[in-house]
Amino acid sequence: MKYESVIGLEVHTELKTNTKIFCGCRTTFGAPPNTNVCPVCLGLPGVLPVLNKRVVEFAVRAGLALNCKIARFTKFDRKNYYYPDLPKNFQTSQYDLPICENGYLDIEVNGETRRIGITRIHMEEDAGKLVHSGDTITDSDSSNVDYNRTGVPLLEIVSEPDLRSGEEAAAYMEKLRSILEYIRVSDVKMEEGSLRCDANVSVREVGATELGTKVEMKNINSIRGVMRSIEYEAQRQAEALEDGETIVQETRTWDEATGVTRTMRVKEGADDYRYFPEPDLTPFVLTGEYIEEIRRSLPELPDARKERYMQTYGLSAYDANVVTLSRAMAEYFDAMVAAGADPKESVNWLMGDFSMVLNEHGGTPETAPVGPNELAGLLAKIADGTISGKIAKGVLRDMWDSGKSADTIIDEKGLRQISDTGELEKLVREVVAANPQSVADFRAGKKKAVGFLVGQLMRATKGRANPQAVNELLLRVLQE
Repeated sequence: MKYESVIGLEVHTELKTNTKIFCGCRTTFGAPPNTNVCPVCLGLPGVLPVLNKRVVEFAVRAGLALNCKIARFTKFDRKNYYYPDLPKNFQTSQYDLPICENGYLDIEVNGETRRIGITRIHMEEDAGKLVHSGDTITDSDSSNVDYNRTGVPLLEIVSEPDLRSGEEAAAYMEKLRSILEYIRVSDVKMEEGSLRCDANVSVREVGATELGTKVEMKNINSIRGVMRSIEYEAQRQAEALEDGETIVQETRTWDEATGVTRTMRVKEGADDYRYFPEPDLTPFVLTGEYIEEIRRSLPELPDARKERYMQTYGLSAYDANVVTLSRAMAEYFDAMVAAGADPKESVNWLMGDFSMVLNEHGGTPETAPVGPNELAGLLAKIADGTISGKIAKGVLRDMWDSGKSADTIIDEKGLRQISDTGELEKLVREVVAANPQSVADFRAGKKKAVGFLVGQLMRATKGRANPQAVNELLLRVLQE
């Protein structure tokens, strides 16, 4: 490989506050256009901002969770530029004194753990939203603007250029999303724009130390999009260099439908924004006691939880990672185990049928109509032989739809497993007598014939026969 990719990510996450960063307007997603606005967030003459203290608290929580140094003295700055979705013609952000610096996040890709540096985290206000007439900005004839999002509090989390592939960038985004969800500072819903990613991508010859010319890709709104856009852009730049072209520092947009990046504008530098201290907001000081109080309030984070599950319950690294990606799922798992469910079986069901039904109906583990105690009770019915695992899958769906308990559904539908050996032996002999060819195949050494006979018996009992008992009895009868 002649070239390597050098990637840094700028991730914007909307904070889960009730009101905006500098005014009392609601942050509700999906409100009618231009209804969550006031003179402050619209930047009308004579108004003054007032800082939402919950934004500072959430910024410190994020910084501590991402191993950052928290600034004791910090301030806001004006970032000046003109764009239709920015009614003040400047964005209140932070420039030279961000609230968090010098952190890191560990990712694992293909069994290798890598530490990705976090340069800074700073607070700022969101801009409005342009609603384009076409599918993307590049194929639109007109755009309308909705200012509801203007002034919604953001954290911008800037990584070091330590990532080397789209796969690593996707792993970083997954891990970052998980941590932000754990500490409950953001709902991290990429489909609603509350987690967005800008990717800075350059390529250089393998072994080189100097960075290549970077290209920024704006507002990628899915983790799959992050991976695909980076891989495409790195390949585009490598091919351009091979053809003797010069890479231009620019801003590009990712076209999900066609799988290509497209030029938007020449990239501005920091000088173009003419930063200066925000005159309407005074600098402020964070005490050590305040920072430590927030540190003590942090929950068990994904890496610590994953390690605990592996050590305490013997889960594999893969299983522990999947179940700890979401705090809600991890807490659901903990409640199942506390209710007596086997940890490994709990993970299998949470990763399998539970997630499948949850995705079909929408919602989250907290809002699922089948709670952890109820699912643990269903697993107990499998463990004690009341029903088979296959029957339990249908019972779960019935519990979800009806709100009834597993016991009620099992009794109403007559689903209790047939485990009586006398009754099962009678059924086995009937199936053997009805399928002489399969019996002959088995005795001729074709072991697959047993599977056919088991299937016939399970069909006759509508899946209620105890599979282990059926196999034992069938082999005994066939060998008589």
